[in-house]
Amino acid sequence: MDILALIPARSGSKSIKDKNLRQVGGKPLLAWSIEHALAARTVTRTIVSTDSPRYAEIAKAFGAEVPFLRPDEISGDLSTDLEVFEHALHWLQVHDAYRPEICVHLRPTHPVRKPEDINRMVEMLVQDPTLDSVRSVVNAPETPFKMWFRNADGLLSPIIQSEIREAYNQPRQALPPTYLQNASIDVVRTQVIQEQRSMNGRRIHGYVMDSIYDIDDEAQLERAARQLSQISADRPTSASPRTFVFDIDGVVATLVPSLDYALAKPNLEMIRAINFLHGQGHRIVLFTARGSKTGQDWKDLTRRQMANWGVEHDELLFGKPAADYYVDDKALHVLDALTLAKSWGMPDP
Repeated sequence: MDILALIPARSGSKSIKDKNLRQVGGKPLLAWSIEHALAARTVTRTIVSTDSPRYAEIAKAFGAEVPFLRPDEISGDLSTDLEVFEHALHWLQVHDAYRPEICVHLRPTHPVRKPEDINRMVEMLVQDPTLDSVRSVVNAPETPFKMWFRNADGLLSPIIQSEIREAYNQPRQALPPTYLQNASIDVVRTQVIQEQRSMNGRRIHGYVMDSIYDIDDEAQLERAARQLSQISADRPTSASPRTFVFDIDGVVATLVPSLDYALAKPNLEMIRAINFLHGQGHRIVLFTARGSKTGQDWKDLTRRQMANWGVEHDELLFGKPAADYYVDDKALHVLDALTLAKSWGMPDP
């Protein structure tokens, strides 16, 4: 399944000049969303939509594609997300013959998010064909049942017309819970964007998060920087980012003597350790020699297995030479890898 992460990053911010390039946690604000998309195992392509050649070069430096520059007419203060996505999808269809099944909307102004949340939201949409989209929300800090419109004569009318008699006079605890979109992640079917001309459609599942880090002013920028600094400080010092390379068969998957890899089963304990390490910010590379002896192409099957088993990784490599023994001065035994993950704080299942 083709799943596109699209990151809109125009250059004309008024609240903070060049907001998307401001340094936060040691890198441009835009870079955080690119890294989140690249780290999400469900995302198959990451593109930045920008009107700025300068922004485009920075986005490419952090690993995103920038196959086009967005036209000025849809890069203004009042331009909508729908216009940006319709333009990107049309351009990709015409120039790349590419049409993803699902789009992931990652705003560069929300630098604090977990790739695991992207994965879960994509999986929710994939698994429930009745949904049009999944949108991240938080519990609303104030209830809209106690909010009002005020007309030109100064008269008030409640924003929410409810069956609850004088809901605005009821205790907050007696009112239905409400949720606020937090501008972190939206996952929507491409068909909904193009046919309904909507960024969410009609059936929207709310994915509840516990915080908002959307940035629109200097105070919010400083708050996000403090949170990113705290996340970094909370990681064990011994677990500073490293690259781990895991063989698939015999480590991630069970060995199959017949070399029919469709029969392989997941090693759930090792997958849990890999996902923990990935969640701690380490780079995970998977590699395999599948096909070296059989001459068959196992790439699609392997990709499906890694996706179905929920193995979080940054890169999947094929073509390791077939051999009876492998010798590596940096090799870890499977049990050593599990021990290492536990020593860095991996919780028990």
